[in-house]
Amino acid sequence: MKKWLAGKRFYGNEDVIAETNGYFSDLDKSYYSEGINKLEQRWTKCISLKGDYVEK
Repeated sequence: MKKWLAGKRFYGNEDVIAETNGYFSDLDKSYYSEGINKLEQRWTKCISLKGDYVEK
């Protein structure tokens, strides 16, 4: 999303909202399902690290 919005000028919140909605509407459904599947790996790692965000 950062790259999508780079270099664009917005003159109000409505412009930002419209551009953001456009970004997400162009994404394939697999983008969302892959993101959800990655959550399991993240919470499993968080549990194994006992809540620490950085491995020691």
